[in-house]
Amino acid sequence: MVNNVEQTPQKSGNKLLGTGLAGLLILAAFFSGVQLGRGNVPAGTQDAGLFSFFGPSSKPDTDADLAEFWRVWNIMEDKFVGANATGTPERIDRVRGAIAGLVASYGDPYTVYLPPEEASQFEQEISGNFSGVGMEVGIRDNLLTVIAPLPDTPADKAGILAGDVITKINDVSTERMSVDQAVRQIRGEKGTTVTLTLYRKGENDFMTKEITRDVINIPTLETEVSDDVFIIKLYSFNALAEVKMREALEQYSRGSQKKLVLDLRGNPGGFLESSVSIAGMFLPAGKVIVRENFGEGADEQVYRSQGKQIVNVDPNNFVILIDGGSASASEILAGALSEHKVATTVGENTFGKGSVQELVAVPGGSSVKVTIARWLTPDGVSFSDGGLAPNVLISRTPQQVVAGEDPQKAAALEWLQGKRDLGEKIGLQF
Repeated sequence: MVNNVEQTPQKSGNKLLGTGLAGLLILAAFFSGVQLGRGNVPAGTQDAGLFSFFGPSSKPDTDADLAEFWRVWNIMEDKFVGANATGTPERIDRVRGAIAGLVASYGDPYTVYLPPEEASQFEQEISGNFSGVGMEVGIRDNLLTVIAPLPDTPADKAGILAGDVITKINDVSTERMSVDQAVRQIRGEKGTTVTLTLYRKGENDFMTKEITRDVINIPTLETEVSDDVFIIKLYSFNALAEVKMREALEQYSRGSQKKLVLDLRGNPGGFLESSVSIAGMFLPAGKVIVRENFGEGADEQVYRSQGKQIVNVDPNNFVILIDGGSASASEILAGALSEHKVATTVGENTFGKGSVQELVAVPGGSSVKVTIARWLTPDGVSFSDGGLAPNVLISRTPQQVVAGEDPQKAAALEWLQGKRDLGEKIGLQF
């Protein structure tokens, strides 16, 4: 079990951010960027036709030419002979395969069709805990990529790094595999093993890692002090993040340290409400934190700070560290504080998960997890493609991570302590 974690009410006002989870990280929905309970279709079963699954209230697109579909359907009915004894798939399986292809044609790795068995598994994950390896995965450049392993988890102990590309799971290729399919294969009972084949930038050979699954306890926040710099490492935007961040900032305010570092590297996201509340601890009331864009012609929803500012900082004494493992809620927080010229962001481009999904139930037991909105920074910048670029670009190679070297953190500390001029050498931009 996970300690000190609140489960999320299934209501439309409680949005969750992130990508795909391959371990026990509070709730599957927490890191799958899923919004629940809005637009659900009443349960029921109808098998009469291809589109009858969507209920009697659905309005089919009468302009869609389905002649080719039915021709191919009939060709397969008339001519297909199986190469083995399995025979022809059941009609319902063919229909569901067609629906899955329809959803996949939208080209969004986070929009997926879940047939009944997978939908049931997903619902169970949302309402409870499960064991795994303790890392989050997403799709980058059409490749299944590790966003971040959590500290002191099986994935972390096995040497998995952010940016590793997973090419096989138990000898099954991940080509064209969705995030949800990968998560289900990586996840499993405590004590069982999963074998991952990985490609790592800078390495000549593929790596194979056999990882023993376990129950994962998620850290929230840690603090440390380096000379006159107070450092906060935020691991996730979970149900405790807001309280823990408030306590840390109050500790910083009472102390003698005048400089601040917020480390969001490897933080894959979490609750929208946590990111908005934490951003408000640095901003005066009324400042835009994030915009929820529902597409052309639809009104945006704007989230603003609520007048609960705790500290008064600026880009000269406040650095936010980001990298390719910083996703969703991390990107919202870093983008807002950078654009409001409260913080200097240092590191590498973030992961680029700027969307929210809604889980819609379909009669017959299936579900569709569909992207319904995109997150934009206060200035209207989308970070869905390519992530957010830091104000100061400093790379950290996988080899440096393995060796325990941290040039990003070192540069931030040196700059804040007046030992290095990042703006002159690298180009500080706002």
